[in-house]
Amino acid sequence: MFEIGSSLREARVRQGLDFPQVEVGTKIRGKYLRALEDEQFEQLPAQTYVKGFLRTYADYLGLDGQLYVDEFNSRYVQVEEDVPIRARRTATSRRSRRIQTSVLVATLAGIALVTALVIVAWKSGSPPNQHLAGVGASTPPKVHVTTKAATLPTISLRAVHGSLSVTVRLGGATGRVLLANEQLSAGDVRTFETRKLWVTTGTPENLRVTVDGRRAKLPGGRPQVFVVTAHGISAA
Repeated sequence: MFEIGSSLREARVRQGLDFPQVEVGTKIRGKYLRALEDEQFEQLPAQTYVKGFLRTYADYLGLDGQLYVDEFNSRYVQVEEDVPIRARRTATSRRSRRIQTSVLVATLAGIALVTALVIVAWKSGSPPNQHLAGVGASTPPKVHVTTKAATLPTISLRAVHGSLSVTVRLGGATGRVLLANEQLSAGDVRTFETRKLWVTTGTPENLRVTVDGRRAKLPGGRPQVFVVTAHGISAA
């Protein structure tokens, strides 16, 4: 469990973005972006908009949009959906009973009709291979397979042994700039949740990289430009 609004705000501020920039990039109005960061979801038109805006905003910041939608669903959707169900339960109970009675009567009538047709066909000497519509027909059940969205790896960059300058891009050499020649002092850490980072630094010996808490070793020669993924580090 994490704070939806504060993590979005932290990611935006860390990247040096203001609301007008994000509004242009996401096509989401600035007042809705502020509402997401303040977790004032009631200011948005409907839950469908909240989920769509959350996914778009988080993806734009290089985060996992589905994680934010799942967190919103777990904290807000169930509570909001239960209230109208309880409010309508008393008012609709009688209607439900009438509908159930009608369905039961129709089902019993259908069973009686099919049974009568089978008996008539059997007495009249119908061929063994004759089939009556709706009798003996079966359709294999459909199997629905659901897949869980893959969790993005957490990549951390820590300055060790001394200060350094680092540039980080999302995805590749032409990806969106996350850090532009940022100066890190010993002990400073920058963390990203993404599948791939493109990292440039003049002093790789002063940079320690971890992926999901595990230290990733630089390849031989200590390249100044390298790629970090869930599988480790490779020279660019």
